[in-house]
Amino acid sequence: MAEIDTSGGGGGKHGGKVRAKKLSTKVDLTPMVDLAFLLITFFMLTTSLNKPKAMDLNMPKKMDDKKVDVKESQVLNVLLGKDDVVWYYETQEGKMTDMKQTSFGATGVREVILKKQRRVEKAFGHDKSVGDKTIVLIKMAEGAKYKNMVDILDEMDITQTKIYAIQDIVPIEQETIDHDGKVVAGKE
Repeated sequence: MAEIDTSGGGGGKHGGKVRAKKLSTKVDLTPMVDLAFLLITFFMLTTSLNKPKAMDLNMPKKMDDKKVDVKESQVLNVLLGKDDVVWYYETQEGKMTDMKQTSFGATGVREVILKKQRRVEKAFGHDKSVGDKTIVLIKMAEGAKYKNMVDILDEMDITQTKIYAIQDIVPIEQETIDHDGKVVAGKE
């Protein structure tokens, strides 16, 4: 608490003038420090910390070994490479075509996916049964970052691609990326 020190101060007459006593004050800060620690403790215990943000990923249901025929014209292979490069290709008559390179964003992989969806819709009509949708196979090449996987999953959501799968890259695909997208002869 605050105290007033009344000792000393000498208030007498000096040359006919009356001077007021000088009073010194002393403030005890102990209760304020106690209150500060109580408030800090209260807010630490009652505040909720930021919860980690996680992306929802729906895993497919087991279909009891039922196989669905998929035409190769429905499938788009997307490979995530280093330096935020996206490679993509389609297959024709069971053989890999030369890979093309693009980037993320509206004029990159999103445009590629939307064009593929339009071609599939034109070929199979508006029937949206399980076998008649665009299927995107996503693979990560050497040097791809986790951010690239998050970005491509965002693109699947933006383009409303319902059927996609995350797979391991096969050696021929990695070799094709290493050769700037040209399929190595005899290894299709």
